[in-house]
Amino acid sequence: MKYEEEDLLPLSGIQHFAFCERQWGLIHVENQWVENLRTAEGRLLHERVDDPYFTESRGEVRIIRSVPLQSRSLGLFGIADVLEIHRNQDGQSSSAYSIVEYKRGKPKPDDRDEVQLCAQAICLEEMLGMTLVYGYMYYGETRHRHRVEFNDQLRTRVKILADKMHLLFAHGITPPTVKGSHCKNCSMKDVCLPKLGGSGKKVEIYMATIVEGMISE
Repeated sequence: MKYEEEDLLPLSGIQHFAFCERQWGLIHVENQWVENLRTAEGRLLHERVDDPYFTESRGEVRIIRSVPLQSRSLGLFGIADVLEIHRNQDGQSSSAYSIVEYKRGKPKPDDRDEVQLCAQAICLEEMLGMTLVYGYMYYGETRHRHRVEFNDQLRTRVKILADKMHLLFAHGITPPTVKGSHCKNCSMKDVCLPKLGGSGKKVEIYMATIVEGMISE
């Protein structure tokens, strides 16, 4: 399936969706946003990184920041923090590209960051007609890069998440509350009200929509 340009969703949302589907719905379906210390620090980090007019070379590597991305197969658009282009010894650009995503904290216990990075890689692959084998997450708290392999399992998960986002967005549905340990530091907890839980009717509508969307594909 190829999504039309007017149907593209923000790529950043797939990280929210992988972390908590309800958080994604509150932000991207209902247009609600609450900032806390963690999100403010993350925003400031990206403001320093995302300069679309800044490029530099470090040895045999050319660094380009704030690269626009788009994928019709995923139906997503966004920005890559950093794209590194590795040159051959003769000074010519080779096929070695590295995509780098910056985060303020440290590696997560789940795959939300890897999902976002892989989605960026898929966008770049479609745009440039190439294949990326891996990319990097850079965490401000550890000041260290972590290599992420773009294997078939991760690519499949990205596609499933992206299609589910489009399904819910098209129906204007915010997923119901699912209380868990992830709620503790979420900036949206006062809007989400996880302690109240989700009503049976909301859960029923949500599940019916998902099943209907899966059957129709």
